[in-house]
Amino acid sequence: MTDDFKRKAALAALAELPPEGVIGLGSGSTARLFIAALGELVAAGRRYVCVATSEASRVEATELGMPLLSDDGPWDIAVTVDGADEVSDALDVIKGGGGAHTREKIVNFSSRRNVIIVDASKRSSRLGEQWPVPVEVLPFAHLATRSHLGRLGSPTLRLRDGAAFCTDAGNLIYDVACGPIADPRALDAALRAIPGVVETGLFVGRVDVVLVAHATGVERLVR
Repeated sequence: MTDDFKRKAALAALAELPPEGVIGLGSGSTARLFIAALGELVAAGRRYVCVATSEASRVEATELGMPLLSDDGPWDIAVTVDGADEVSDALDVIKGGGGAHTREKIVNFSSRRNVIIVDASKRSSRLGEQWPVPVEVLPFAHLATRSHLGRLGSPTLRLRDGAAFCTDAGNLIYDVACGPIADPRALDAALRAIPGVVETGLFVGRVDVVLVAHATGVERLVR
């Protein structure tokens, strides 16, 4: 049923797109459904050019024959559509469950509008109620970085198949459990102030529209 909800949100996001232009492609399971739907529009003749937020999204778009801009930028992106791991009542989000949040945040900042697509299970009153904050860090001295992260929460090195997970940039991720976050902007600043931290999965004030799929339809929330 969750996949059905994700598909509903992904399809609803098509209504948020301009008739043509540059579209940012998010990463993850829900964004993958949007990429597939967008690919059908491109195949039918819609003139979209895309910017991918991960190698996985780039591969998905390429396989669908969608034109892509270089990773180097700069870009003038009309809309970026992406998923999220948690969405607060203030429409701030936690991203990074797939490990692509640094690239996602770069593309987000180059977008005129940002649309988040989720199912209802991702809603929380405050960030941190359901999800830790993913923090990408340099491999160099990462245990020292972990000790500093430990002053702000409980950091756990992300593993995959028993080995440290590596991002597309070759960095590591610590998932920092903070509990319900009273001030996401302040926490984001404190985390990013630690030497060795590349980026956090806190997207504060960076979302324009959230599309939430329920059993009865899709709710459109606007900042």
